[in-house]
Amino acid sequence: MKTTLYKAESRGHGNHGWLKSYHSFSFANYYDPKRMGFGVLRVLNDDEVAPGMGFGTHGHSNMEIISIPLEGDLEHKDDMGNTTVIRSGDIQVMSAGTGVKHSEYNHSKDNTVKFLQIWIVPKKANVEPRYDQISLDEEDLRNQLCQIVSPSSDDDGVWIHQDAWFHLGYFDKSTRLEYVLKKKSNGVYVFLLEGTCSINNEKLGKRDALSLVDVTTFSLDMEANSRILLLEVPMSN
Repeated sequence: MKTTLYKAESRGHGNHGWLKSYHSFSFANYYDPKRMGFGVLRVLNDDEVAPGMGFGTHGHSNMEIISIPLEGDLEHKDDMGNTTVIRSGDIQVMSAGTGVKHSEYNHSKDNTVKFLQIWIVPKKANVEPRYDQISLDEEDLRNQLCQIVSPSSDDDGVWIHQDAWFHLGYFDKSTRLEYVLKKKSNGVYVFLLEGTCSINNEKLGKRDALSLVDVTTFSLDMEANSRILLLEVPMSN
């Protein structure tokens, strides 16, 4: 097993007034040749958007884009005809494929919206663009890992064009859990949203991350009430 700890304060940071963003990997004006991604995980942005503000219409292609609201309401519009609002407890996926244009705005005029934006390089290029979203049952997240992304439309969560599995969970202090990888050649990127936990003798605090490669299973020990996002992804496309 090989692990690398990434402290929260080591992330790139952009403050644009209406947008405050932390970048786990090189993005926009933040560039670090040692942090270009983790396998097919290309972007993990931790965004905070001011009331009534947002990202105007722009385009993407050949990327699987997953949005996870943490607080507030995020409004989505795209040229596939979708106009939706996603909130904490929702998971949104957009397969950009051959090309899609969309916008993302804070739906509220009074409150900040906070969300994670994740980009995954697909295993198949130029697919037909697609949009989907689901709402999670909070009980499914309590002291267990809830699958929120997978490669199959017949499995739990939303699906993407890649052999990747995402899990999310809220855990009480002293909870111990074991994760078994779905695919042996994959790696895992653990992002601690809240709390404190230990993995393989590495201690993670709020917004710290730990990457694991050459691993088939590992344990997580909660040292405080914690909220965890676990991303299992191929290490090459």
